Amino acid sequence: MTLGSVPLKYRISIDRDQCMKCMRCVDNCSYGVYRIEDDKILIDSRKCTACHRCLSMCPRDAIMLQERPVDYRSHPLWTAEAREDVINQSRTGKIILAGMGNAVDYPIIFDRLVLDACQVTNPSIDPLREPMELRTYIGKKPSRLEFTKSNGDIDLKTNLTPNLKLDTPLMIGHMSYGAISLNAQLSLAKAVAETGTFMGTGEGGMHEAIYPYQDHTIVQIASGRFGVDINYLERGAAIEIKVGQGAKPGIGGHLPGEKVCSDVSCTRMIPLGSDAISPAPHHDIYSIEDLAQLVRSLKEATNWEKPVFVKIAAVHNVAAIAAGIARSSADAVVIDGFRGGTGAAPKVFRDNVGIPIEAAISAVDEKLNDQGIRNEVSIIASGGIRNSGDLAKSIALGADAVYIGTASLIALGCRVCGNCYRGLCPWGIATQKPELVGRIDPEIGSQNVANLIRAWTLELSELMGAAGLNSIESLRGNRERLRGYMLDEGLLDVLKVKSVGA
Repeated sequence: MTLGSVPLKYRISIDRDQCMKCMRCVDNCSYGVYRIEDDKILIDSRKCTACHRCLSMCPRDAIMLQERPVDYRSHPLWTAEAREDVINQSRTGKIILAGMGNAVDYPIIFDRLVLDACQVTNPSIDPLREPMELRTYIGKKPSRLEFTKSNGDIDLKTNLTPNLKLDTPLMIGHMSYGAISLNAQLSLAKAVAETGTFMGTGEGGMHEAIYPYQDHTIVQIASGRFGVDINYLERGAAIEIKVGQGAKPGIGGHLPGEKVCSDVSCTRMIPLGSDAISPAPHHDIYSIEDLAQLVRSLKEATNWEKPVFVKIAAVHNVAAIAAGIARSSADAVVIDGFRGGTGAAPKVFRDNVGIPIEAAISAVDEKLNDQGIRNEVSIIASGGIRNSGDLAKSIALGADAVYIGTASLIALGCRVCGNCYRGLCPWGIATQKPELVGRIDPEIGSQNVANLIRAWTLELSELMGAAGLNSIESLRGNRERLRGYMLDEGLLDVLKVKSVGA
């Protein structure tokens, strides 16, 4: 017995009167939707991923895409996606893989938080005419400063630990070479160097092409320790230990062997064409004491000159974990919410495990303040930051800065089709195929990403000015500048935010 085919997810059609048979659709589709036969362009809609590459390249706008042209009988529980997951697993007996972040229609808390604005007695500030201080320092802060006076000169007596200086509280998150192409990573590196911020290398080591931008990189160590040696550690401006990831809390990573080309193999220090599998746990970390030992070992290896971050997924006990990290000698805790993107994750994890970043930021900030150790560690938030409004709300909830990932890829052309794990990205981002990678010009790509960072920074200044604030320090953890709309009392209590009108 055969299960038969499932209805089309997308239907591609061509207006034959408009089509000039330039073959750009055939040349640009890496999934094989189009082919030429007897001087006619034929279409296999079942291969379409809605990446929009063909639509963007068609000079006559002759291509049309329709989603769900033929669907199942509607049912509130057994959606088309639920039925197709069962059919696919009945055929294969395997885990379903997916890309990008959580795709379930959960309410987005950011969209139910509004920012306050000043009016008469506490006037707003015009950021075009008055200075706005957006510089952000990531790392430990002393609880107090001590000075000495000698011959009329005042010197700082307190020893300050290394901090990263950001011109804007916005960084590019960790996306490894292998998961994304070298041209994509190079575009991000050029952009952060130009805008005075930082990017993460991901767990795949650092390619030599990134060396000129190493002062703007944060090198990552994951459980697989790919590409990690003293040269790698010394090149980064900071070091990040990846314990968890928002898109797949509790499990490790997997880069398919098809993406491990010769350059990726060399950079990651693994055999050509082999799967790069990171185990779920670090096999030398089974307690906060073990984590503290690794943090101190990394600092010792780099002469205590670099801050060390620890990245965890947002889960229900995230506040307690962050408090332990703050006492481990780490300089920052990175919290990744369940909408954080990924190149590949089991769909069941992506859509069912973890908690929203908004609740996690607030819980961690409150716990650290209650225990009097908020100055011991910075908070970096990531996972579903879509615009400058999300950025401002994250900081008001308690974050020092945010990572963005998917937004920066969209600036490079990504259409969020969710097929990153297949290695066929037609935009040259999540692929290692030379003919596809070449579609990204790092000079143009870096300008797009730099423009995005500048635009969000300008909008953040405007939002702060409207709230009567001229310093990012005044916004950080200032929940009085937030109000909840259509949020229940329990969630408002978690966020420590008042309802609208209060």
